[in-house]
Amino acid sequence: MDDAMKNKCGDPERLPFMNPDLPLETRVDDLVSRMTLEEKIAQMLYNAPGIPRLGVPEYNWWNECLHGVARAGIATVFPQAIGMAASWNVDLMHRVATVISDEARAKHHEFARRGDRAIYKGLTFWSPNVNIFRDPRWGRGQETYGEDPYLTSRMGVAFVKGLQGDDPKYLKLVATPKHYAVHSGPESMRHHFDAKVSEKDLRETYLPAFKACVVEGGAYSVMGAYNRTNGEPCCASKTLLQDILRDEWNFDGYVVSDCGAILDIHAHHKVTETPEESAALAVKNGCDLNCGGVYRSLMGAVQQGLISEEQIDVAVKRLFKARFLLGMFDPPERVPYSQIPYEVNDCEEHRSLALEMARESIVLLKNEGWLLPLRRDLKTIAVIGPNASSVDVLLGNYYGTPSKPVTAIEGIRAKVSHNTKVLYTPGSELVGRDESWGAAPTRGFSEALATAERADVTILCLGLSPKLEGEQGEVAASDGGGDRLDVALPKVQQSLLEAVCALGKPVVLVLFGGSPLAVGWAHEHVPAILYAWYPGQEGGTAIADVLFGDYNPAGRLPITFVKSLAQLPEFTDYRMRGRTYRYMTEEPLYPFGYGLSYTSFGYDNLALSKKSIAAGEELTVSVTVENTGKVPGDEVVEVYLEDLESSVERPIRELVGFNRVHLNPGEKKTVSFKITARQMALIDLAGKCVLEPGRFRVHVGGSQPDKRSLELTGAKVLSADYEVTGSPLEVEY
Repeated sequence: MDDAMKNKCGDPERLPFMNPDLPLETRVDDLVSRMTLEEKIAQMLYNAPGIPRLGVPEYNWWNECLHGVARAGIATVFPQAIGMAASWNVDLMHRVATVISDEARAKHHEFARRGDRAIYKGLTFWSPNVNIFRDPRWGRGQETYGEDPYLTSRMGVAFVKGLQGDDPKYLKLVATPKHYAVHSGPESMRHHFDAKVSEKDLRETYLPAFKACVVEGGAYSVMGAYNRTNGEPCCASKTLLQDILRDEWNFDGYVVSDCGAILDIHAHHKVTETPEESAALAVKNGCDLNCGGVYRSLMGAVQQGLISEEQIDVAVKRLFKARFLLGMFDPPERVPYSQIPYEVNDCEEHRSLALEMARESIVLLKNEGWLLPLRRDLKTIAVIGPNASSVDVLLGNYYGTPSKPVTAIEGIRAKVSHNTKVLYTPGSELVGRDESWGAAPTRGFSEALATAERADVTILCLGLSPKLEGEQGEVAASDGGGDRLDVALPKVQQSLLEAVCALGKPVVLVLFGGSPLAVGWAHEHVPAILYAWYPGQEGGTAIADVLFGDYNPAGRLPITFVKSLAQLPEFTDYRMRGRTYRYMTEEPLYPFGYGLSYTSFGYDNLALSKKSIAAGEELTVSVTVENTGKVPGDEVVEVYLEDLESSVERPIRELVGFNRVHLNPGEKKTVSFKITARQMALIDLAGKCVLEPGRFRVHVGGSQPDKRSLELTGAKVLSADYEVTGSPLEVEY
């Protein structure tokens, strides 16, 4: 309990709920029993008022930390979530989340000591976003860990554990996986859209990451989505919130609505007719906290007999249990996380970690003729493009304020020798617009071409921006909702790219963005291409490190880059057929799991623990990987499973394991993986998880085993078959 609270409460022993030695349930029950119905209802709003007579301070539940503490002043800003997923490094993700939670705790206690309990100052964070990035048009795909349920699960669990800590008594923070469930655009339709999905796709694709975060990660909160799923508003869905989340997964935390989602139930989904009906429906089905104001109508709902005070008590107790677990009612000396000094915020160690993650996130898409790495003593380098000096493209969305952001141009200038001349011009705007007074979209081209002509090499910094993709209502230059109408480079940037390339000088293309770009022309005509995502505050340094060889890139794509929208189903179609590497039969531009290196790797000695296993047994897979090149580097060892005899349609192949390993030239390591019975099992048409006897194939290498991956990497993927014997076995989902 902080000093401000002591002043309100007096003796902390005066009421049972203030006694930290009593059982948690006893304390929660005691506090809630002392509250009036009006006070209980007020606590179910995200901006919960204080209860001075009980010494309960006000509390605002809304906070964000998608890739660093957001919207609360200076904080370390890591790469956007999709970029961190491209690292394929679970341990690093956990370290990042631990740093984020350190800064969050330090900030919270400093703010609270000064009586500041405003929005974005609490300990309950509405992160991570573990929705599946099923369609590259979705503006919020940048917030996710990509298209694959397994990769998303591993990254999500690591993030949740890093946020919530490992103390046996106290939560460090509360993590809130969102948006539960079956939510990934279109943004303009999210308040009234019904995402219709089969039981098979639901459990095979849309739910696994949420389950992993809750069951394995221990996430203490979940945020419901705006949309309906199969007719039920997600924030009032008995199927999602009670049957699956609480009954199947034994979730004992609280559920919060997305902001305004309870209003949507009657105003847009038209499932109910009044605010009282919406509030009662949501609470009875398990949504405890309202980001919005509709829960104020719960008093009327009680008076109308739509809900009882006892049902409201269930929600209020869940909310206060979280606050007790965070140590908000205990002496600070008892809460280890309250001792984290404010000085850890934005410290040098944290900035170094942001640089490490930014480096590991960068994906080398092409390096024809080994143009990269560049010599740092080149006579003249041209840096051109609207993203070269932009701080926006470092940050993505849901970000904090970095104290020392490093743009691409700044990183490059700091990297080269003092004899190297670095010329810069933006060349164009992000998108071409018709402007008055005769100003054409191409008005910067002449200067760009003059600059490129005078350089030994041109680095073009192009791509997307948070101005072009994001959340509904926040993106001025998107489709109006935050999503993209196309996945190509903006036309003016494509024209700039072609004009510079026509000079015949060496060109390196550095792309920024939070989602795939269909850059087929660039792949055919540009010798070297990097994808930098929204790389965080240290992005410019990380990009320069890769460009000039101080860091060997090893990022891997967490999402498929299609050649065009013609390869995709309709945006509103939530069926998985034809989507992501798991179901897409057409050849992509760049496949899921793809990324190049400045060195080469070889694989040998693929071994299975058995060639025949009984249904229910695990399989151990091991392989030796060697750095066969001349420089140190990381290799991401990827393991895919293929069911050769399934009775129902299942993914073409599925990622079932990965490990990022560092190897010096000539160094070898043997890495092992366990494939569980659950990973071998399929989801049948009824949504049951069944392990069928039959033949399976395991693929291990630095990419998928598909033709396009092997063509781009020039590498080999080792494969081996095994069989599962016995009778079909239903396994736990």
